[in-house]
Amino acid sequence: MEKDRFKKLFPHLADELEGNESKLVIKAEERHKRKWAGYTPDIVDYLRRCDTDEQGREIIDFLEKKGEITQERAFELMEQLRERGIRSFGSRKREGYYTREP
Repeated sequence: MEKDRFKKLFPHLADELEGNESKLVIKAEERHKRKWAGYTPDIVDYLRRCDTDEQGREIIDFLEKKGEITQERAFELMEQLRERGIRSFGSRKREGYYTREP
């Protein structure tokens, strides 16, 4: 591709390739999303999204059946849920938690 045509089609990229400073600005929200890239929530993350103990029981049962937690871990979590309630796993994480929290 001709250099002039490349500059016309991609002016900022051509400028960077010529050694000039990048003009790309990353918004704070985009930077924050990258912080969580590759993060895999665990059972406690899911439980913290629940409103009720019943929802917590459903999550524990589901993840045990799916094989993501052992029967022993499920028993421990159910016991904690029964004795201390859903909030014993931490404060509730609302929709968009990972895009709002620093």
